[in-house]
Amino acid sequence: MTTERRYDIDWLRVIAIGLLLIYHIAIIFQPWALFIGFIKSDDALEGLWKPMTMLNVWRIPLLFFVSGMGLYFAMKKRNWKQLFFERGKRILLPFVFGFLAITPLHFLIFQQYYNMPLSYFPHMGHLWFLGNIFVYVLLLSPLFFYLKKNEKGRFKKIISKVMRYAFGPLTISVFFMLEVGFVKPQLFELYAQTWHGFFIGLLAFFFGFLFVYSGKVFWQTVSKWKWLYIGIAAVLFTLRFTRYESISNMYITTIESNAWILGLFGIGYSYFNKPSTLLSYLSPAVYPVYIIHMFVLYAGALLILPLDLHPILEFIAITLFTFIVCFLIYEFILKRINILKPLFGLKWKVKSVIEKMLKRA
Repeated sequence: MTTERRYDIDWLRVIAIGLLLIYHIAIIFQPWALFIGFIKSDDALEGLWKPMTMLNVWRIPLLFFVSGMGLYFAMKKRNWKQLFFERGKRILLPFVFGFLAITPLHFLIFQQYYNMPLSYFPHMGHLWFLGNIFVYVLLLSPLFFYLKKNEKGRFKKIISKVMRYAFGPLTISVFFMLEVGFVKPQLFELYAQTWHGFFIGLLAFFFGFLFVYSGKVFWQTVSKWKWLYIGIAAVLFTLRFTRYESISNMYITTIESNAWILGLFGIGYSYFNKPSTLLSYLSPAVYPVYIIHMFVLYAGALLILPLDLHPILEFIAITLFTFIVCFLIYEFILKRINILKPLFGLKWKVKSVIEKMLKRA
């Protein structure tokens, strides 16, 4: 069965990962960087954090929404056995390998920078996201396969009807408010290895699937009302970030977060749902780049911070170093060495490897 390629969703994934890299680099220049295990610059750029406070309420939820959408498309051409095998290969294998071999690298660089005794410390680090996704696949796939078998049923008709209205997609914020009420997170944007991050990810993954499941009506709605969603999000962000922040709270932040995301889906569907040479290169690259970016980022900090440049130049230099080195590693190592491909979530054709081995024999 063939499925329509959604280039806008691919673009959103690429953009979200790119912003994630910049977000992590910005942390180096915050006074509290050491408290969360980042190398810290002696010269703070606290003003750099202002735009990050807008990003940090939707950047991770967006990736969970997109992952739920991706599962819908994966299920269109796979049964449950094929799906679990494919997700295990694409998500669980890179997660386990990263836990043992990739995330310890940036901890070693951290130890080196601060002249600490070097020690091997396997941990999830930034790959907690992959662990969550795999658990969501296991938990929600039975329900998703049931919904898939009943695509002409009453539930889909109800969902599709709700999605016709401007505020229909935004009504999912009620469930995110319930999550805030039950979990009571310290900060809305504290996702990594927390119950808040787990449940907000579960909700985003579930509703990402439902949005695509509801049919074209969802995309028509977000495309039509995209600027309304962006406007709502901008107003709520302004309240959260200005002297009116006392009006805001985490319950309202759920609306802001979802409004940004719905607006981005609308913008993507309206303007970016078309193929491009750049996207065809970036789309497979972002996953391995996401896996390796932390140790590359830390290596950049190790090399550049001791140069004692102006902090803005340090930020620019570490950003350029991180992006360039990540893509050099992807292009000349990960993309070309077949045995490494499955460890970094890249497609790996066993047949072609066997053929090469036979030719060499």
